[in-house]
This record gives sequence, structure tokens and C-alpha cells, in this order.
Amino acid sequence: MGVPRFTRPKRPATDSPSPYLYVANCGPAVGISYDTIASVFNTFGEVKGIYAADESGTRVIVSYSEANSAQQALTALNGKPCADLGGRSLHIRYSVIQPNCEADSQQVNEHVPVSLLASEVNIPGLYLVHEFLSPQEEKELLAAVDERPWISLSKRRVQHYGYEFCYGTRNVDTKLHLGELPSFVSSILERISLFPGLNSSTSILLDQLTVNEYPPGVGLSPHIDTHSAFEGLIFSLSLAGPCIMEFRRYLDGSWVPDAASSAYTKVENVDNCSNLVRRSLYLPPRSILLLSGEARYAWQHYIPHHKIDMVNQSAIRRGARRVSFTFRKLYFKRSCSQP
Repeated sequence: MGVPRFTRPKRPATDSPSPYLYVANCGPAVGISYDTIASVFNTFGEVKGIYAADESGTRVIVSYSEANSAQQALTALNGKPCADLGGRSLHIRYSVIQPNCEADSQQVNEHVPVSLLASEVNIPGLYLVHEFLSPQEEKELLAAVDERPWISLSKRRVQHYGYEFCYGTRNVDTKLHLGELPSFVSSILERISLFPGLNSSTSILLDQLTVNEYPPGVGLSPHIDTHSAFEGLIFSLSLAGPCIMEFRRYLDGSWVPDAASSAYTKVENVDNCSNLVRRSLYLPPRSILLLSGEARYAWQHYIPHHKIDMVNQSAIRRGARRVSFTFRKLYFKRSCSQP
């Protein structure tokens, strides 16, 4: 059945009583666990569940079995300091269940279990290596790119090396060579050649690098890197700050996963409400991710637009910036100048 989805009603709280309460100013991001919240609200009646109201980690939904219990809790706790919740004053309104399609368009990563290891995600061709760099190497890489000019996009800044990626066509112009990859990534390229999961006979000649700088709250839309532009190995190095990367696989295509596996989280397609599968992986600073095979060609990957990520009941705030180095190999058959 999945996790129910809720929203605040637009009408005043007194006009829309329900068994569901929208509670602000408490949650994991302010040091209050769901168990603690449940123990407080259970004094007014049976609590069916505590759910994240959004990605902030500071607002929750309390779901009661009876509307009368919700009414008692709202009357007793709204706008008043609660000693059992660290003296915080709660701001409470009634909530309502959203229709499925509307709710799915507002999902946050709490609804998908977050894995810490690529092996837990169970997507063929997906690999993650922690501490690929030392903190000193990370510092030197960030300093190197900050000495170079950035290109400002609508919400983030980028740099391109080797070849420029054309965002309008999602392709590259193979005739416009920007030069060799910069010397400050030479040691990274050497280590990539020893990456786990690669066949020892695999030749890795990466010739395109995109550096992205993400400010807090900025993510990346769901996508699969253009098949015709790049070959089958994509490496992404995370620096400066952590994030959650999510993966989507629509069930009506090839490489369909085993839907019976408990490792999958099935939700509704936000566009047409057909089934899809979602996974989530935590990317700490200095880790490097490899997308190959099925992970490269069959799963969309994206970064939710969050300032705080919920990782197994822990609220992890993203840093002042996150910088990614994405290494790819061009597929020399098309360019962005072609129709």
C-alpha cells in the first residue's frame, strides 16, 4: 500500500478536522526522534504513524486512528511549550491525505530507504568507493577549480574540460576540442584505472570532464546521460558536501528488475501513475560513483532539491556547496550541431 501522503488544507484548521495533524517545529533536524514524538501524541489516543511532512526534517504528520484524538492533541499542544519535546512550542494544523498522483509529485527522500553502500542498492553496474581522496587532495582540487572561470547556469555553476556539454541539445560538439583534461586531475585518472568492478582488460580513456557546483537546496533533474554522446562508463566524484542520489527505473522497459525483491521501493510514476522503482544512495564527500551497464543505461539518476537529507532517521544538512567532477568518454558519431 505504501506510505500515505498528506498536505495542509488551505482552509483554516477549525474548518477541516481530521485524524491527521500537521506539526511544525519538531522532527529529526531539531533533535527530536519519531519515537519521542509518538510517545507524546500517544497520550491523546492511538497513533497510527509519524511521517515526514517534507524534506526539512522539522515538520511531521501525526496520524491518529480517531479524529477525536487529533482534536484533543491540537487543543492541548498547539502554540504551547511542550516539556517532553525539549520545551519547543508546536504549531499544529489539521492535515488531509493527498490523491496519489498529486502526492507523488511532492515526494521527499524519506519515503525511499537510503543505502550507504552501492551493494545495498542492488543495481547492476553501480559502484561507490568511499574516501577515494584524502581531505588534503579534496582541498587542492577545490582550490584548483576555484582559480578557473565558472559558467553560471540558472541554479548552479559549471566548468567544462576536453569538450563542452551542450545543455540545449544534451550533446557535445566533437569538432570543438577544448584541449586535454587539466593536470590537476591526472592522479584521479590514474586511480580510476584501478576502479573495482572493472575488467582488468578494460581500457579507460576519459576525455570529457564537467565540474558542477551546487549551492544548498539545489539538485539535479532525473535523467540518463545521452547514449549517443558518451560511452558506457561515467564516474562522478563528490567534493565539499554530501547529498542523496536517487535512481528511477520504469517497469515497462528493458532490464526490468525483480519487483518481488524487498530491496525495491515501488511508487507511482509522477507523470502518468504507472509503476516505477526507486532507490536512494548516500554520497559522502570524497566518494566516487561509477555508472556502468544497467545503472548507466536503464536507470535515471537525480539529486533531490533538498537542504537537509534524511538518512536512516538522521538529518544531514548539505554543506555550503557541493562540487562534483563527472568524467566521461565521448562517443564520436554525433555532435550537437547535427539535427
